[in-house]
Amino acid sequence: MQVLVIGAGVIGLATARAAALAGHDVIVAEQASAIGTGISSRNSEVIHAGMYYPTGSVRARMCVRGNRMLYAFCEARGVPHRRCGKFIVATNDAERTRIEAIAEQGRINGVEGLEIIGGNAARDLEPELSCIAALVSPTTGIIDGHGYMLALQGDLEAHGGAIAFETPVERLAPGLHGWRVTFGGREPGHLDVDAVVNCAGLSAQAVARNIEGYPATRIPKQVLAKGNYFAYAGRPAFTRLIYPTPVDGGLGVHVTLDLAGRMRFGPDVEWIDRETYDVDAQRAASFYARIRTYWPALPDGSLVPDYAGIRPKLTGPGEPAADFMIEGPAEHGMAGLINLFGIESPGLTSSLALAELVVSHLDA
Repeated sequence: MQVLVIGAGVIGLATARAAALAGHDVIVAEQASAIGTGISSRNSEVIHAGMYYPTGSVRARMCVRGNRMLYAFCEARGVPHRRCGKFIVATNDAERTRIEAIAEQGRINGVEGLEIIGGNAARDLEPELSCIAALVSPTTGIIDGHGYMLALQGDLEAHGGAIAFETPVERLAPGLHGWRVTFGGREPGHLDVDAVVNCAGLSAQAVARNIEGYPATRIPKQVLAKGNYFAYAGRPAFTRLIYPTPVDGGLGVHVTLDLAGRMRFGPDVEWIDRETYDVDAQRAASFYARIRTYWPALPDGSLVPDYAGIRPKLTGPGEPAADFMIEGPAEHGMAGLINLFGIESPGLTSSLALAELVVSHLDA
C-alpha cells in the first residue's frame, strides 16, 4: 500500500516510520524545509508518565504505553535522554488533595512508581524546594527531541520511505483506488496514493478543509494556546523537573531541565487568536509570582524571555480538556483516510504508541 503522511513533525515521522516498518511504501509531505519545525521544536522535551489524563482516554493509553516505548527506542537507538524524574508539589492543603487525586488517577492509568512524600523528604532531595508534600514520578524524563526525530527519519528512510520538503498539500480528492493528492511548492503536481494520514499539527484542520467530500461537521474547532518559556540566568537549582498543580489549559509554570544542564520555566497558558511566537518580557511578573510559591529564593532579574510554542487545542478557556481526536473511516466513512486533530501534550511521549494505533487502522 502506498501511504502519504502529511507533516514531518514528531507524530508524522513516527507514523511514517511505523508504516514503513509494516511494509508500506511511504512518502511524507512537509510544507517546511526541514523536519520538526512546528510544535515538535517548541515544547518542554519532557517524557511524560501519564498520570493526569482521564481513565480510558486516548491520551492516557497512548502516554503510558508511549512512555515505555520511547525509553526503549532511545536506549536502542542511542537518542540522548535522561530519566530524571519529577515532583508535582503541593504548597497548601488544597493542593495536597489535588496531588493525591492525580496520584490515584495515575495508578488507574497504569503509571509505575508513583509515591507521595512529605515536605521534609522532598527538601532532602531538592533543598531549594518549598512544599508541604510532593508526588514523585520516577518515570518522567527529558529527551533530545530533535535527536529523536532524526532517528525516526533514519528508520523511515532505511525502510524505503522518503520526505518531500517544501511540498504543501493543497487538495485531496477520492480516486478510483485511493486518493489523488495535489501539491504546491517548488515542484507542484499530483500523486495517486492508496491512503493518507493527516499529521499536520497546527495545520490539520486546514488540510481537512481541503479534502473533497469530507464532512465539515467532523472538523473540530481549533483553539490556540500559546506557552511562553523563560530561561534562568543562574545555575540550576533543581535536579528533577518540578511541577505545580495543573491550571486551566496546561500543567502550570514548571521547572524544565535540558540535557545540557540548563534550567528554564514554563510554559504558561496564553490564549491567542493567531500564530505568534514572540515572548512578552512583561509576562515575567506572573512567572516570578507562581515560581516563588515553590521556590521562594528565585532571585529578582533572573528570568530571561526564551521561546514560545503553540498547543493546537480543541477546547478553549473554562472548557473540559478534549482528548486526542483520531478520525478514521469508521468515523467519517471515507476509505484510506485518517485525520489526527488536537495532538498536543503529551504528543511527543505518545508518538510511538499513536503511530502503532494509526498503522493498525491502515492495516484493518
